[in-house]
Amino acid sequence: MPRYTVHVRGEWLAVPCQDAQLTVGWLGREAVRRYIKNKPDNGGFGSVDDVHFLVRRCKGLGLLDNGDRLEVALEDNEFVEVVIEGDAMSPDFIPSQPEGVYLYSKYREPEKYIDLDGDSLTTEDLVDLGKGHYKIKLTPTAEKRVQKSREVIDSIIKEKTVVYGITTGFGKFARTIIPINKLQELQVNLVRSHSSGVGKPLIPERCRMLLALRINVLAKGYSGISLETLKQVIEMFNASCLPYVPEKGTVGASGDLAPLSHLALGLIGEGKMWSPKSGWADAKYVLEAHGLKPVILKPKEGLALINGTQMITSLGCEAVERASAIARQADIVAALTLEVLKGTTKAFDTDIHALRPHRGQIEVAFRFRSLLDSDHHPSEIAESHRFCDRVQDAYTLRCCPQVHGVVNDTIAFVKNIITIELNSATDNPMVFANRGETISGGNFHGEYPAKALDYLAIGIHELAAISERRIERLCNPSLSELPAFLVAEGGLNSGFMIAHCTAAALVSENKALCHPSSVDSLSTSAATEDHVSMGGWAARKALRVIEHVEQVLAIELLAACQGIEFLRPLKTTTPLEKVYDLVRSVVRPWMKDRFMAPDIEAAHRLLLEQKVWEVAAPYIEKYRMEHIPESRPLSPTAFSLKFLHKKSTKIPETEDL
Repeated sequence: MPRYTVHVRGEWLAVPCQDAQLTVGWLGREAVRRYIKNKPDNGGFGSVDDVHFLVRRCKGLGLLDNGDRLEVALEDNEFVEVVIEGDAMSPDFIPSQPEGVYLYSKYREPEKYIDLDGDSLTTEDLVDLGKGHYKIKLTPTAEKRVQKSREVIDSIIKEKTVVYGITTGFGKFARTIIPINKLQELQVNLVRSHSSGVGKPLIPERCRMLLALRINVLAKGYSGISLETLKQVIEMFNASCLPYVPEKGTVGASGDLAPLSHLALGLIGEGKMWSPKSGWADAKYVLEAHGLKPVILKPKEGLALINGTQMITSLGCEAVERASAIARQADIVAALTLEVLKGTTKAFDTDIHALRPHRGQIEVAFRFRSLLDSDHHPSEIAESHRFCDRVQDAYTLRCCPQVHGVVNDTIAFVKNIITIELNSATDNPMVFANRGETISGGNFHGEYPAKALDYLAIGIHELAAISERRIERLCNPSLSELPAFLVAEGGLNSGFMIAHCTAAALVSENKALCHPSSVDSLSTSAATEDHVSMGGWAARKALRVIEHVEQVLAIELLAACQGIEFLRPLKTTTPLEKVYDLVRSVVRPWMKDRFMAPDIEAAHRLLLEQKVWEVAAPYIEKYRMEHIPESRPLSPTAFSLKFLHKKSTKIPETEDL
């Protein structure tokens, strides 16, 4: 007998259907009837006949025709949503899908796997896992470590040894001994009581990263989780069954307790859960729809699932990777602006930077040379002002290697800390199988990633600060020798006037966001946890700062390309012309004013997807090959052959240059 899971006003109802000839409209009415039946006040309705509704799939939110037969319109056990007329504008309305549903409706189950061993996960790997590019499996070595670790826990229980979190309460209740027959209840109570976060749920990509990282930490074999339970968790990850994890509530010590508890709550079949098939639904229904059973927690396993810095670190991974991407592309955008403003390349001379040999500075100067070297890439724009009387440029152009360079070095520093944290055991207590004992410590404290991510926000912000000043120079006719605000018929048209204001607003907002969260600490858990890192906010605000940086540079990219229009028919260097062509493939020139927000978003998307880097990188690397040992790549942010192979980017032949 077909059965459907139907979402009505925040509740999920299982509706069996004895006759497949029945219609979508019948399913909607039956779901509303059951909803009304369960409400003391009939849900505010007189009868089912008073209710007007639409029915849509949870996957993709596609509307269904009420007259279609169920056997044609839906699959067995499919998730659908009844949207009652008037509810969509109600503050109590909870959609079944997260923001950006159009992305998830295209989700395809991955075929490839990443082997996790707890020791070798990279930031790139975790971001790929978040995007749903891979499933997970454990290495044989990891499986053996997990089994041996669990044997220690089983021995503790058998011998009735008093050990924190296994046979005692938690935090202030650490001296309270728990009877053996209540050890499993202890773990479930722990997960339920600690699931007290607030705010929007993590988007699916971030929840995947969080779950994958927790699996990686458990795979180290110091947590005491059973292999059976860990494999259940991996099955849920591979099915993309993702618990509802509110983004707020962690103080970053003892680990990210609230978000990780919400993560664990879904795994035991409670709370909400999301999958591409179901949208948001009760966890038990989502697991059932995927043929999975909720985890039944054994002693210590609740604590093993919720104690650690994985929320801070997983968001930190995304922050580091996005920071690396925008830092690379900021050099390209700035080089294009320099060309439009008819700047000089003398400030990027190799010998200048050899006298102050910071790796980031050297790399940025090299990239500018690789994009602007007239001997390598003739530029008609550069040739047009070769004999001008300008001696030097403003700092926003001349000092890009020094300013952008330290951002690169900051990212390298932070990436090293985050990579170590990815592969660290951050539980308490730790289970040492080789010693046959558990030891309480403080590896759950999030100060390392918290401080690093505060530093990342401060560092990456400078790309937006200097970019906004370059936008000002492009828009100001007294500085650019271009039409005011980069548009013809100024006055009738306003051009980039308010786009520049947007950039200024984002930079100003970043100034507040760059205040370090990790300088704050509030004592919690009755002064047991009397110093905390506030790393959750450090990670979230770092991501917001990075998004603002991307948006400011998107505006600069558009402004620089618009400036090119006023220098035509002159052409810039070949790689920068390729960048111009890329932008013009999604945003046309401004002949007169038009709705600008979609164009900014299109340029932002190019930067997010690293398209600007992809078109310029082959030229940068070609130049590098021809000028070794003049420049050494900055390992965390420089272009790599791995990136080339991944993107199948062709290095241009000499004649293409």
